[in-house]
Amino acid sequence: MTLRPGRLVLIGHPVAHSLSPKIQNAALRAANIQLTYELLDVAPASLDRVLTSLAAQSAAGNVTIPHKSRVAEHCHRLLPMAQRTGAVNTFWTEHGGLVGDNTDADGFDDAVRDLLGTLPHDAEVGVIGAGGAAAGIIAAIERWDACRVRLYNRTDFHARALAARFEGIATVARSVRDAVAGVPLVVNATPVGMHDDTLSIPLDALAPGAAVFDVVYRRGGTALVREARVRGHRAGGGLRMLVGQGARSFERWFGFAPDRDLMWEAVRDLG
Repeated sequence: MTLRPGRLVLIGHPVAHSLSPKIQNAALRAANIQLTYELLDVAPASLDRVLTSLAAQSAAGNVTIPHKSRVAEHCHRLLPMAQRTGAVNTFWTEHGGLVGDNTDADGFDDAVRDLLGTLPHDAEVGVIGAGGAAAGIIAAIERWDACRVRLYNRTDFHARALAARFEGIATVARSVRDAVAGVPLVVNATPVGMHDDTLSIPLDALAPGAAVFDVVYRRGGTALVREARVRGHRAGGGLRMLVGQGARSFERWFGFAPDRDLMWEAVRDLG
């Protein structure tokens, strides 16, 4: 970016739970940037109107559930990762139109390195979900050395559409148990567990030593993360991914890297 945003927002529905304002506002204060990162709850029926208004305000920001794919369709220009995933989690305004990128893949890499110490090699990964978050995660796995994805989603059509986008990397599993059985890393890329203790993954189906990553984050950890740890699995929640993708978003907006340590300190006790 060359022009400073006129406004910074997170678009989603719902968004009240998000910790992104804590992360981004800490980075903005540290950089002495006189903007406030805002939450903007946008119902699907209002999305097109809101995006047009934001472009007129030279706004920038992030996108979360359920708008990542539709924002990609609205952008005048997509960067390569947004094109690859068909999903936008980061946007800004150029010449009156929106530009879209996807920093989820890099954020997921950060989280997996934190969980495992390194990125997997020549391994299958079980991914549950077929939305924008899953697309970013599979795009990350595609860059890993000789890794593949077993994908499961409750709506089979969406799973097959996403697997077709990543042909040769992702195959659709017949059930959630088939997706996670025997793999060294399983990922919940759905909102399940955000508001209650429902488990998206049957933990009794996991191989001994398998690691679990949950894109969802909650104060005290999600039930999936807590239960997996009780069973002896390495498990981590979505805060590391949130900070990683958020730091890269900040860099897209302002042209320099934020203070990541400050961003992490703003939320580390909330996961």
